[in-house]
Amino acid sequence: MKLLNLDTGELLANNILVAKTFYTRLKGLMFTKNLPSDCALHIQPCRGIHTFFMHYSIDVLHLDSNHKIVAIEENLQPGKIGNTYPCTVEVVELCAGKVQETKTKIGNRLQFK
Repeated sequence: MKLLNLDTGELLANNILVAKTFYTRLKGLMFTKNLPSDCALHIQPCRGIHTFFMHYSIDVLHLDSNHKIVAIEENLQPGKIGNTYPCTVEVVELCAGKVQETKTKIGNRLQFK
């Protein structure tokens, strides 16, 4: 599955890992050594995340039920708790720098295909 920004036409990730079960949402990216630049983790449902037991920074996209970005956290460092936002129903975790590289902004609409 791929992740496309419908508003910019930018491809955010070629390979989407999906975390929908309790266990996969709990584990997330914990204990992984890195997140390749062409990969992302899509967590649903999800209102907020943490980076405990991670060894690298990530960019975080908070999405509403229509896959519109309602908030962005860039370069979230290991061992931190991310912010929560009232409209967030799912989250996408990307490698750090991907938001800036792709000019992704709040209000952009995403498509999983």
